[in-house]
Amino acid sequence: MADQDTYRTPRLARAAASGFSHEGSTSGTWPGHGVLLVGVPALEGWVRERTAFHDASFVSEEPAFPHAHVTVLAPFPPDALDRAAAIAATTAAFDFTLSRVAAFPDGTIHLVPEPDAGFRALTDAARRLLPEVQPYWGRFEPVPHLTLDRIGPDTGVDSTRASVAGLLPAYGRAEDLVLTWWESGACRVLGRFPLSS
Repeated sequence: MADQDTYRTPRLARAAASGFSHEGSTSGTWPGHGVLLVGVPALEGWVRERTAFHDASFVSEEPAFPHAHVTVLAPFPPDALDRAAAIAATTAAFDFTLSRVAAFPDGTIHLVPEPDAGFRALTDAARRLLPEVQPYWGRFEPVPHLTLDRIGPDTGVDSTRASVAGLLPAYGRAEDLVLTWWESGACRVLGRFPLSS
């Protein structure tokens, strides 16, 4: 039985949603998809560096692109700007803290946002407005998290925790939703939608 730090998550969907190239791929083979998310500026430099390490083609040239983020819904239709705006307009801004490093069974090392109720409410609102969209392509239920890395020969939970320790706890405020496009060589912001105050 999984404890509170682990959840069942397929590697392909987790990697696609995090921006890292998916298992067995080479740059340019993933068709791309939209992601509605909340950016976490306090961890942007660290996550951007790790994204570049895994696959530099997923590092956006746009300075405002949030590599460090908590996903609200992926995939998200890139042309559903009105629905992203509606979700934001009906949700109050909220604060959160990231300090606990955990890992999913697929090896994805992540930070757990606390409290996570605001993120769950955003995801629930997105799913109500987009009932045809299955989070992570229907492979598992969404769990709020900020992807840091993946367990590998030289990377583990302890080494990642030590590497990011100087930035923790990281404090964030969800003030807007960002609709992004994730594609090898073409990651970009599609829209930004302020949450209500």
